[in-house]
Amino acid sequence: MEKVRQASHAGSWYTDNPTKLSSDLEEWLRAAGLTKSPHVRGVIAPHAGYSYSGRAAAYAFGNIDPTNISRIFLLGPSHHYYTPRCALSSATVYKTPIGDLPVDVEMINEIRATGKFEMMDLRVDEDEHSMEMHLPYLAKVFQGHDVKVVPILVGSVSAESEAMYGELLAKYVDDPKNFFSVSSDFCHWGSRFKYVHYDKNYGPIHKSIEALDKMGMDIIETGDPDAFKKYILEFENTICGRHPISIFLHMLKHCSSKIKINFLRYEQSSQCQTMRDSSVSYASAAAKLKC
Repeated sequence: MEKVRQASHAGSWYTDNPTKLSSDLEEWLRAAGLTKSPHVRGVIAPHAGYSYSGRAAAYAFGNIDPTNISRIFLLGPSHHYYTPRCALSSATVYKTPIGDLPVDVEMINEIRATGKFEMMDLRVDEDEHSMEMHLPYLAKVFQGHDVKVVPILVGSVSAESEAMYGELLAKYVDDPKNFFSVSSDFCHWGSRFKYVHYDKNYGPIHKSIEALDKMGMDIIETGDPDAFKKYILEFENTICGRHPISIFLHMLKHCSSKIKINFLRYEQSSQCQTMRDSSVSYASAAAKLKC
């Protein structure tokens, strides 16, 4: 029986007008000016409202050549629902204003059989925005292609669990028909986020934030999950998708394919000048097969 996950954030976080949404995505993808590559096997992309991070996200999704891909694994952090594990969607279809994406129920069942995952109910699924904000871009890029999604909500998992999930999912990276869409914003800075790290050596606050984020991005590019974990512990940078990113790094470490992550875009929602200001950072990356 069909179980539909509605596009619950359409009309607020992004437009629910299909024509406008489609033209916005086309404009941002065109502006990014990227060449699609069949060697791109995954992306890291932001999940804020499109008025904030839509343009930045194009620098991730614009790399995708959809030709040979038939399955997309979505890894997104949980903002509202607490679980120390990863949770799988119980939906059979994910709706977007510009086309629906069927869930790969067979793959969900295969992963569920490991006993390491829980199932999330539809309410939890629809409350969460981290994976939904990737869907319109994926629907756009994969238009006319037969593709299914495997949504995985990543909870507050321990470092040991990140490694375990990464090892468990690594084999799927080696199938070139699989693609990985990892959802994360970067630094959430300001008193409203309870995070005000400021290194005055970099000058204005926004430059300190940028230096902190770029240190993390450089570490992610090395592919070393332990170094990334050390960075998070040391600086406590409020990267909301740190757990999905860590799992992805462990997947790349344990798979047979040699895949390198490269960041292509970095933006901030605003440039913080005083301690009263706040901002969220957005970074887009492509994970590419080394030939």
